[in-house]
Amino acid sequence: MRKFSGDTLLVATHNAGKLEEIAHLLEPYAVSVIGAAAKNLPEPDETETTFVGNARIKAHAAAKATGLPALSDDSGLEIDGLDGAPGVYTADWSETPNGRNFVLAMTKTHDLLLARNAPKPWEARFCCTLVLAWPDGHDEVFPGTVEGQIVWPMRGAQGHGYDPIFQPNGHDITFGEMDRWEKNQMSHRADAFAKLVQGCFD
Repeated sequence: MRKFSGDTLLVATHNAGKLEEIAHLLEPYAVSVIGAAAKNLPEPDETETTFVGNARIKAHAAAKATGLPALSDDSGLEIDGLDGAPGVYTADWSETPNGRNFVLAMTKTHDLLLARNAPKPWEARFCCTLVLAWPDGHDEVFPGTVEGQIVWPMRGAQGHGYDPIFQPNGHDITFGEMDRWEKNQMSHRADAFAKLVQGCFD
């Protein structure tokens, strides 16, 4: 496992919330974190059918373009009753001509579960794969998950994406009802980050 030895880490995302979350997690390691927007990096096409494949595309493109170690993630929701869908297409389900609409995506998810007569509980998990890539082409991969179930109707206005219909195991509230930082401590990304920190920063 290669250790991170620099002082600047490029995070291959244009999502300000995700950048803030990652910077917060890496505060104890005195690493300067910058996002893709600060380097005017384009978003590469995500052409793979797996989380690790798409995360690798983003991390290696950013590392090659900047000469800095680059961290990327690809994440999504897998629902057992839908054979693992939406998976890598989690964000795509929300796309409309006017931008992303996650209420539409959550409604689609519920409608498909009903159409399939999927037995309850509708077990599901959020998945996150982190890839830390270096300019020389080396990378390290860290998968994370959080198990739970799909609930209906939608509950809560916190978080983002499908959070209002995902209730993590051991809790009676959804991610959409949960305090942001409480959720971030137990999320799929937190699980992957714990492995990243242990592998490359500790």
